[in-house]
Amino acid sequence: MMPTGSLLDTHLTNLAAALVPYRRCERQLARWGADLAHRLAAGGRLLVAGNGGSAAEAQHLTAELVGKLRDDRQPLSAIALHAETSALTAIANDYGYADVYARQVRAHGRPGDVLLLLSTSGTSPNLVAAAQAARDVGVTTWALTGATPNPLADVCDDVLAVASPDTQVVQELHLVTSHLLCEYLEQELPAALAAVAVPAVVHPAPGEPAPVRAGVEVVLDGGTGQQVDA
Repeated sequence: MMPTGSLLDTHLTNLAAALVPYRRCERQLARWGADLAHRLAAGGRLLVAGNGGSAAEAQHLTAELVGKLRDDRQPLSAIALHAETSALTAIANDYGYADVYARQVRAHGRPGDVLLLLSTSGTSPNLVAAAQAARDVGVTTWALTGATPNPLADVCDDVLAVASPDTQVVQELHLVTSHLLCEYLEQELPAALAAVAVPAVVHPAPGEPAPVRAGVEVVLDGGTGQQVDA
């Protein structure tokens, strides 16, 4: 039941009610942020999609990742699929609006990438189709939705659902989620980049020749380093 009173009181009452269960999302947000940091540091990308206000929030998130949230850092690969307007309108014209995101996911998505889908209702056919396409190409799917159950949550690998019947409140907490996702990502990013920078040690299988080394190496001889051309 919607509270009575002024518009401001009603809105803030609904927002306050949604904040209580939202506090339980902390572990999930930290997990998503850390996971995304390692994926992007390793060369993966984040694809994001939504409709209407959720499309605007998708583009807000990608801007924070390609740019920055707080401190300067390297740019990270993140694409808001609705922002490619020529591709979006061509696909809608030739294949129908239900395929505008699914076809882009099939074009851009690679194993190791993440597709994040934003929907207040969780019922948008084009987002459900995008999640199904992502599964086909090996892309991990996350959803930000309103209350569950809903069709989008059912087809995604993981979902963060805002427990509110008010669409505006759901969108507002999706924006909070985007900011916190970036915060947790940037907290984990130095460790993720360090892990990528450490070269893997290759051990040949029994009977296989040792890997060929080329380039400039340092050979230790009697405790002194000598640089030689290999």
